[in-house]
Amino acid sequence: MTMLRTGVTRPVRHARLTVALVGPDGAGKSTVSARLTNAGLPRPVKVLYMGVNLEASTLMLPTTRLLLLAKRLRGRRTDLVASPVGTGTGAPRPVKDGVRLTLWMLEEWFRQGVAASYSLRGSIVVFDRHFFADYYHADIRDGRAGRSPLRRFHGWMLDHGYPKPDLMILLDVPAERLHARKPDSAVEWLELRRAQYLELAAVVPRFVVLDADRPLDAVVADTADLIRTTWEARS
Repeated sequence: MTMLRTGVTRPVRHARLTVALVGPDGAGKSTVSARLTNAGLPRPVKVLYMGVNLEASTLMLPTTRLLLLAKRLRGRRTDLVASPVGTGTGAPRPVKDGVRLTLWMLEEWFRQGVAASYSLRGSIVVFDRHFFADYYHADIRDGRAGRSPLRRFHGWMLDHGYPKPDLMILLDVPAERLHARKPDSAVEWLELRRAQYLELAAVVPRFVVLDADRPLDAVVADTADLIRTTWEARS
């Protein structure tokens, strides 16, 4: 508590910090974010997955869990929403796709609410991926052409209503190296995704490109230094 000259007390406001680690598959986002919990940062670190792969997330709405369970019991894929950079050519299903995207937007806000609760309790929140970065080209920058009204609204929401991280770090790795780590995607596709992430530097106020094609310890140390410097500046 701090004492004002009038004798009235007020609580000290603690700095808050949210950090997003972004990059194509294989860049090391999950590995680096997990290591940051023991990187000696000035506040406890809470890691929150903010990607579209629900099988990689341990945090989701109860209704989403029920839907995924129902799909498993029916022997179907357990995804809820298609990847924002998917290349599927299936015929559009306006009603079903609209329901899926509406449920997905609830998931996005639910995770943001959890992040806000961590932040209010004084933790540094590290996002493994971020919805703004992953949907930027699909629903925000190129969201007008050929998109349903709901998809256009989704892009507008992420751009104008959804909180952006205080710091976004792109873990940058050449496409050939990404392919060597995760050969499921073609080199050309990975290079395209890498270029798309690099374009975020023009639209995200605090955006840092970090060379992640190095030993893991060096990448974690540099990421922690960036977070520490940003925290000290905000404090």
